[in-house]
Amino acid sequence: MNHLIEKYNVSVPRYTSYPTMPFWQTEGFTTDKWLLNVRKTFRQENKLSLYIHLPYCESLCTFCACHKRITKNHAYEEPYIDAVLREWQMYLDCFETVPEIEEIHLGGGTPTFFSPENLHRLISSILETARVTPHHEFSFEGHPNNTTFAHLQTLYGLGFRRVSFGVQDYNPEVQQAIHRIQPFENVENVTRWAKALGYTSVSHDLVFGLPFQTLEGFTDTVHKTLSLSPDRLSLYSYAHVPWIKGIGQRGYSEENLPAAEDKRKLYETARGIFEQNGYFEVGMDHFAKADDAMFIAYREGHLNRNFMGYTTTRSRLLVGLGASAISDAWGAMAQNEKNVDRYLQVTGTLPVVKGHIQSVKDLEQRKLIHDIMCRFTADISGQEPDIHTRERLEELQQDGIIEISGTELRVTPPGRAFIRNVCVVFDEYLKERESPEQTFSKAI
Repeated sequence: MNHLIEKYNVSVPRYTSYPTMPFWQTEGFTTDKWLLNVRKTFRQENKLSLYIHLPYCESLCTFCACHKRITKNHAYEEPYIDAVLREWQMYLDCFETVPEIEEIHLGGGTPTFFSPENLHRLISSILETARVTPHHEFSFEGHPNNTTFAHLQTLYGLGFRRVSFGVQDYNPEVQQAIHRIQPFENVENVTRWAKALGYTSVSHDLVFGLPFQTLEGFTDTVHKTLSLSPDRLSLYSYAHVPWIKGIGQRGYSEENLPAAEDKRKLYETARGIFEQNGYFEVGMDHFAKADDAMFIAYREGHLNRNFMGYTTTRSRLLVGLGASAISDAWGAMAQNEKNVDRYLQVTGTLPVVKGHIQSVKDLEQRKLIHDIMCRFTADISGQEPDIHTRERLEELQQDGIIEISGTELRVTPPGRAFIRNVCVVFDEYLKERESPEQTFSKAI
């Protein structure tokens, strides 16, 4: 395994979209073209998923690569919600009928920066203008340090049944380095409150590869996490991209990070403990109990992946609201203004600043990569690989990462560690060259 880690630990995309954002063809993209694609997809399904980006955080977590605004001034809450509701109204004006919402996810930033009352105003205002599908999924990301019982109770009353809590690591030295001082007791409290209220899926998010992490310390974090019996677990690889996120990720030296071999050992150890305790690997980075909706979706072959990560819903229209939010109409993708101050000033027109219109070839490759990421298998009968692609596929087979039988490609269990490397082979935008070193995070 060590020689494979050394070989495949290159900069590659995470494939929440295809093409990935650095390769969007933004020339010629317009808001009008975007709305044409939104209407087209909406007419076909009349339903959508909704991602709402809430960017505010009271303090900076130095491992975080999300778009955020650091402030302790909660006076920003109401103007920001007003702006999000204005943007939502612009989409409502674009639709020809009342939309059905299949999914809502509140991400950030820190959604629980906002008061329960303001979150109630935000969600109830949206729900008053739409219908909700029978099998909807509403979820949010909660910070254990500021998520209150009232937050959980308010959102539960609005239909939220899934919550994820960012744990990262319980080791004090690691917490100090990443500026995320978070006692176990805080996570324990919010987890128990959520379960008592009736949340059907409580997830804990761990991050491996953080500065000063050791195998012993991270193993302790894993066991503490399991003592609270979450329904899902995320095991994310820390993406060290200081050239993108600036000073935040330069708060420690790269020498403080685990080497690639040690980093992978953190993952493999955690995965082994998870599996011994009844959690099953689902896609990339995720684990779930057998009765959790995510594992059921994976087992039945309808797990989905988009800009929100893995989801159990399958609507092709994802509307992203808020600063930096990304939307996806299947035939096109668009991103909002990232600067919060400029986003707040937008009126009368959508705050979309760039996007990409999908070609026929884009959609073909998107489906293939989506299947690999969600099912660990894909039908490659429609591919016409060139010599370079055939050589790379043969190399992946020789290394035991994939198996090809007829027109079916399957990622082997050991090969799942290199799933992003498999997808790269089918990325037309990266053909015959490696990913630019300072564009994507390392695969391992």
